[in-house]
Amino acid sequence: MTRIKICGLKYFEDAMTAAWEGADFLGFILSAGFGRSVRPEDVLAIRGKVLAGLAGEAKKPKFVGVFVDDSIEYIADLFNKGIIDIAQLHGDETEEYIASLREKIPEDAGIWKVFLVRGAEEIEKARRSPADMVLLDSGIGGTGKTFDWSLLQNMTRPFILAGGLDPVNVGESVARINPWCVDTSSGVEEKDGEKGKKKAEKIVLFIRNVWLNSNLAE
Repeated sequence: MTRIKICGLKYFEDAMTAAWEGADFLGFILSAGFGRSVRPEDVLAIRGKVLAGLAGEAKKPKFVGVFVDDSIEYIADLFNKGIIDIAQLHGDETEEYIASLREKIPEDAGIWKVFLVRGAEEIEKARRSPADMVLLDSGIGGTGKTFDWSLLQNMTRPFILAGGLDPVNVGESVARINPWCVDTSSGVEEKDGEKGKKKAEKIVLFIRNVWLNSNLAE
């Protein structure tokens, strides 16, 4: 079954909808200066309320912090304070950076590295990455654009697919590509609405279309 990540969250209500509907990962942009950026203390508060709301449920989502060239110390502090479970590195972080971060975070913490796919070169870099998981995207910050999925024919490790996914096209992506996980942000927002404010109906439809098409994956 393809996993699901709803990213660029800013509000408890949206995070709770995604969690209750079965999203595996909730993503929060913890680098400053982006339209969907949130403060660590807000994520901690949202986390507490979401987990309390899921009390007694067997499945609970992992909390993902999205970072763009932030300091290792900043990210490690968020892990150690129990704010995030996974760090998604969306900048120019090197293999040495990943190794240094790994030394400062809990053993069960996850490190994901994002690659902006322009051609076969990025696919090869993703294949060789020491990160626990790689995410293939078309740009930074919920661009709403897909990349050329035919480039994925040479991808030999599990990956997260992002970039332009919405409730309409996510089913095709799951059936054709069978990614380990799919990731959406702007795809479950109103086209001209506030960045980070999700639409519950779109979250529900996105998740259900992933589930419906997971059994059709090639």
